[in-house]
Amino acid sequence: MPQTQILHPGNRSKTNSLKLCGLDCAGCAAKLEKILARTPGVESARVSFGTGKLTVRHTLSLNKIISLVKEAGYTVEQEDPRLSETTVLSIYQIQGLDCADCAGKLKTRLLQVPGVEEVELNFGTARLSLRHTCPSSTIIKLVRASGYGIRPVSPGGANTLNSSLFRQQKVFLTVLSGLFIALGLLSSLADSPAVISETAYLLAILAGGYYIGRSALYSLRSFSLDMNVLMTLALIGALAIGERLEGAALVFLFSLGSALQTYTVDKARNSIHSLIALSPKEALVRRNGLEIELPAGEIRIGDTLLVRPGERIAMDGYVQSGFSNVDQSPLTGESQPVAKKAGEMVYAGTVNGHGYMEIMVTRNAKDNTLARIINLIEEAQAQKAPSQQFVDIFARIYTPLIIAGSVLTAVFPVLVLGQPFAPWFEKALILLVVSCPCALVISTPVSIVAAIGGAAKKGVLIKGGAYLEEAGALKVVAFDKTGTLTTGHPEVVEILPAPGYSQQELLEIAASLEQRSVHPLAGAILRAAEERGLKPGKCSGFKSFSGRGVSGEFEGTTYYAGNKKLFEGNRIPPESAAFLEDLKEKEGIPVLVGSRQKIIGALMVAEKTRCNAVEAVEGLRRTGIDRIVILTGDSPGAAAKVAGRLGVDEVYSGLLPEDKLRIVRLIMKKYGKLAMVGDGINDTPALAAATLGIAMGAAGTDTALETADIALMGDDLANLPYIIRLGRSTLQIIKQNIAFSLLVKGVFIALTFAGLTSLWMAVFADTGASLLVVLNGMRLFKAGSYSVKKNQPVCSPELSCSKA
Repeated sequence: MPQTQILHPGNRSKTNSLKLCGLDCAGCAAKLEKILARTPGVESARVSFGTGKLTVRHTLSLNKIISLVKEAGYTVEQEDPRLSETTVLSIYQIQGLDCADCAGKLKTRLLQVPGVEEVELNFGTARLSLRHTCPSSTIIKLVRASGYGIRPVSPGGANTLNSSLFRQQKVFLTVLSGLFIALGLLSSLADSPAVISETAYLLAILAGGYYIGRSALYSLRSFSLDMNVLMTLALIGALAIGERLEGAALVFLFSLGSALQTYTVDKARNSIHSLIALSPKEALVRRNGLEIELPAGEIRIGDTLLVRPGERIAMDGYVQSGFSNVDQSPLTGESQPVAKKAGEMVYAGTVNGHGYMEIMVTRNAKDNTLARIINLIEEAQAQKAPSQQFVDIFARIYTPLIIAGSVLTAVFPVLVLGQPFAPWFEKALILLVVSCPCALVISTPVSIVAAIGGAAKKGVLIKGGAYLEEAGALKVVAFDKTGTLTTGHPEVVEILPAPGYSQQELLEIAASLEQRSVHPLAGAILRAAEERGLKPGKCSGFKSFSGRGVSGEFEGTTYYAGNKKLFEGNRIPPESAAFLEDLKEKEGIPVLVGSRQKIIGALMVAEKTRCNAVEAVEGLRRTGIDRIVILTGDSPGAAAKVAGRLGVDEVYSGLLPEDKLRIVRLIMKKYGKLAMVGDGINDTPALAAATLGIAMGAAGTDTALETADIALMGDDLANLPYIIRLGRSTLQIIKQNIAFSLLVKGVFIALTFAGLTSLWMAVFADTGASLLVVLNGMRLFKAGSYSVKKNQPVCSPELSCSKA
């Protein structure tokens, strides 16, 4: 196994292959793998018992690896002689890659280069990653000869696609070609000598056809047919029959269409590049008592970030000191800044408000939330949706058939039917132009790139085009309750004082008793007092009664706070009994407050339903979802109350994770495709079994990012109808693009044999179709959007409400 060297700062790793002696059992091989895998600096280790060979990927010295093997009781007989070669991982940004079919052909050419081992070309991001032993100059030369610009980038580096020298050269030559055509036409209209117009057309062909001809030549060398080859053949044919104006119009329109298409495709890619640009390149850090400005890649776990007002946060970490409101909208799509205090998590790429914070770094730059989101989006854009797989198969059949048809068109009428050569040869050239499947092949990937990029800006991470298409076909949505439809922590939802007492008095007494309790309900009461500006008073003689409540002396009177069992030993007067009877109709758990003589009131504590839960359910109904279901481990009563408020169709309560999995399968069998919405932790089995797993609040949850098909980076339930609408819009636009591309091809094939078209018209139609398909796909940036009027409550008063 060759040694691998990553030529990017902070990302150097090597792969070594060693021959081991003394490895006499498969169990020993597995143990050695575990020993090495646990070693810091070792990325992966694989031991083949059959061959006695160890392959290890690491950032350590080779002597350290050999030492670890010897400590485990084995000896290294020899190092694999192939390690004399070095495998380099190179990452490049490709410029001018505006056709998915061309991307596939470029990848094929690269794989044919001696010394290139692996190639990954992501059309969605125009990023090329490859492992090779040949010089980097060989790769760069091949890519440039294929008609594309190329420049090296570091992993995660931001890209600027719209200002490249490559683009400027192509645009300049295209404009020059157009000017020469205009000059030729003017000279013809002015009755100038024919040589002037013919020369102008020839210069137009040379200017506009430079990149086309160069790319075609390299394609022919590698025995592949692409649009450049077809255009070059059509141009040669046009010149052969003396149609210089046709040839000049052909290369100009093709070059112009390619330039416009490249620009629009790059616009579609800009969502991922804008995410990359969120992370600051440098940050102020305190390390070993010194304050220093460091590049983000050099900041380590345990360093302290010093974040001033208005600065963008460079790394993930916990707030050590300070308080501020942080704008998390770039990651989560939340419209309002989120208050952050000591102990709370903040994320790279978010923006600090007006406060100063010191943050302990918990993740390296390559592992932080922003980096993982970018990586997942890049992987998602590279995945092929089912419709794209169909298009690829169709294109592989369509193009050779049309090329064969063009040959027959040029030969058969002339040799068999005795027809004149020139008109049929021109028809054959038009068919060559029409045979390129550019518009068809680009119809799906550009739509997927735009949809995933647009969703990312709203805090919705979609793992691939297949999940977008599934979202558009959903019939049922199932929700976990706790932490998904509800806020996940108890809150005081109602204060009910007995006659003669005010809400403020009741809450003050309860908070004074509960200030020493650690029960979750006590925390809810104390938060309610703090929100209302009430400070708990002095409480003496505090006692806690397990499973019942607490007691203590407040302002000379002994009070009790707890459930009904706490008061059962006392005689409850008739008025208090009636008060307790009324509580049965209230929502939540009652915390009774009283003395030995009477109950003075109750605080109703419950999990509040999220502020936009009703809006989300209504939005799902409007999108055409047939059934909405709640799956929860909570009690039937609590589940029924939430279900009644939201108006869902079915409720399943008291469920364990395995029960949720079983019910998800039953619902899918009965109703069809189902999306499961949960927190991505205890709902993992159900998320995995559903047609579509959607995780909430994924910004700080590794499990959710990895297990869910779609992750909502924030807690905005209103994004659920948006996902359904986006999925349906994506399916609709992909179908429109495919149908339009096939229609244009069909119409021009018919017009060709009817003698109603020309070469330049065919080129105009082909490049125009590609451009329209791209523009139509880009509509998905804004598809499925929802809006809420500013400063209007988006929920009813009993919900956990905020202003939009």
